Amino acid sequence: MRRRTFLTTAAIGILGTALPVAARSKFRSYSGPEITQIVVHKAKRRMYLVSGTDVVKRYRISLGGNPVGPKQFEGDGKTPEGLYYIDRQNPVSAFHLSLGISYPNEEDIARAEAAGKLPGSDIFIHGRARKNRGRGRDWTAGCIAVKDREMEMIYSMVKIGTPIFILP
Repeated sequence: MRRRTFLTTAAIGILGTALPVAARSKFRSYSGPEITQIVVHKAKRRMYLVSGTDVVKRYRISLGGNPVGPKQFEGDGKTPEGLYYIDRQNPVSAFHLSLGISYPNEEDIARAEAAGKLPGSDIFIHGRARKNRGRGRDWTAGCIAVKDREMEMIYSMVKIGTPIFILP
């Protein structure tokens, strides 16, 4: 009888801690002011979500493994610089959640082609996907990374079409 009680108590304890984790959704709701732009300062490793002229949220970020200078071609490890737009949402990203950035634009394509290279693609704001924790300051292939929980809020706050200014 005592053993049975112990097993039942242990099972309840395990289930009690596992259920909240399993039940927690990565999709959040947001009812604050509309985010009208995103500003990224690469040198400061900061990203700001802005409504009008007010900073609503600020985040520490990780960048591409070779972050100084603008992205010029596929595989250079750089994060783009310039004006782009959020052009897609990926709820099943390998990096928890992600928001697509409209890189490359026509100018980026022309610059890469003039050098005889491809411009690259698939630049996102994304989470760390747990497995990338502790990989250092700049580890992406050119994307902008934040913590997974931060990405959950960003994903809920930022709409497709939002301009993103990526500054050196």
